[in-house]
Amino acid sequence: QVQLVESGGGLVQAGGSLRLFCAASGDTFCIDAMAWYRLAPGKERELVAAIRDGRVTYYADSVKGRFTISEGDAENTVSLQMNSLRPEDTAVYKCNALGESDPHCKYWGQGTQVTVSS
Repeated sequence: QVQLVESGGGLVQAGGSLRLFCAASGDTFCIDAMAWYRLAPGKERELVAAIRDGRVTYYADSVKGRFTISEGDAENTVSLQMNSLRPEDTAVYKCNALGESDPHCKYWGQGTQVTVSS
């Protein structure tokens, strides 16, 4: 079993910055990719950014140029640096870890709230 713990959410004014952090622990041997999703009220879950083996594999168009996903120094950790935040970025941000070759290896964190005020 794998546990994902996120931190770094909060309340910020438009134009501000936040950094989210996620750490995976437990039976992490199957993990080879990590990502951030977000869920806003009334909207479908959205993939925000993804990274695999140190290479960024995806950014949503809405965050390109503003958000940066990166792997941490410790194994199975990932950060999301969010700059120039907008009210529409308000959502619960969830960390995801998966093994792309193992359908049973897919885990979620509990989520961290990001609120951007106008």
